[in-house]
Amino acid sequence: MRPRLELVLAFGGLIAGVIGAYVYGLHAAPQPPAFNPAANPFAKGIYAEGIVESYQNNGENINIYPEVAGTIVEIPVHEGEWVKKGTVLLRLDDSVQRATAEQLQAQAQAAHAMLEELKAEPRKETFEVSKAQLLYAQAQLKNANDELAKQQASYQLDPKSVSKYMLDDAVNAAKVAAANLKVVQRQYELTRAGAWIYDVRNQENTYDADEKAYLSSKALLAKYTIRAPADGTVLAIQAAVGSYVAPQGTYDTYTQGFDPVITVGPSEEYLSVRCYIDEILIHRLNPRPGMRARMFIRGTSISVPLEYVRVQPYVSPKIELSNQRLERVDVRVLPVIFRFARSNKLPVYPGQLVDVYVGEK
Repeated sequence: MRPRLELVLAFGGLIAGVIGAYVYGLHAAPQPPAFNPAANPFAKGIYAEGIVESYQNNGENINIYPEVAGTIVEIPVHEGEWVKKGTVLLRLDDSVQRATAEQLQAQAQAAHAMLEELKAEPRKETFEVSKAQLLYAQAQLKNANDELAKQQASYQLDPKSVSKYMLDDAVNAAKVAAANLKVVQRQYELTRAGAWIYDVRNQENTYDADEKAYLSSKALLAKYTIRAPADGTVLAIQAAVGSYVAPQGTYDTYTQGFDPVITVGPSEEYLSVRCYIDEILIHRLNPRPGMRARMFIRGTSISVPLEYVRVQPYVSPKIELSNQRLERVDVRVLPVIFRFARSNKLPVYPGQLVDVYVGEK
């Protein structure tokens, strides 16, 4: 009985092993691709990865950084909005700088008032006082001379009629009156001449320095309001009201790096595609106005013909697509820029990665 049971168990194990091997040997049918990969549309074409950018004559997008540090108090625009050159994009808290500018303006105004005062000299009232003092000194001199003449005439008639003491007093009084008249005369001439030219020049320099300090402070105050440097579309706003920004940009919580506060795309009519051609394939290119290229939008079956714009004649490491500043890259690429007409029906935006095939020469 026992050998028969063992034989049955062994046979059952064999059957289970065969079934298990069959089941695990089955392969599920592969899932169809979400989209067909881009096919080379040219008999001879070079594949390149491309990134969509705003179209302009040089550079990529307009990255805006503040020239001063501060806290954002207002952002009157929104992403995707078309703005004209000079439109206010954001405002920083300028309370301290505004107070400084107002203080310097007041100093400049005070210096200017002092300069005008010097140029307006002599003041009419001061001049009238000086003139009156001159007339009074002249009258005193005449009175002293008249008194001296009387004393001298009396002395000549009768030396005993006038004491020597009184005669000397009359002579001294006449001399004092004459000296006083000279002082008043010079003071009158000085008043009539107005401010000293060196005082005027010194005040002019003081006013000029204060005015320039105010203008400099006013120019710095204007930098707390950031305006659009050109017509374009606001592509990205990397900060919010209340955020602190600096000349190096705004701090990104996720990348722990600094990004531009606002990015603007200047062209409304076109978008460009920056293609990166591997350095080992550069010799197969033939940059010319008629160079053919076609862009394929990933995840779709949409392809768009591209118009050649220019070659950026500088081979550089391929780090632009990953945006990793510390990435070690061995591949060096040549940027080639194409463009295509912007369309609301075309689902493509600046910063999007696309596949590009470029026709060989």
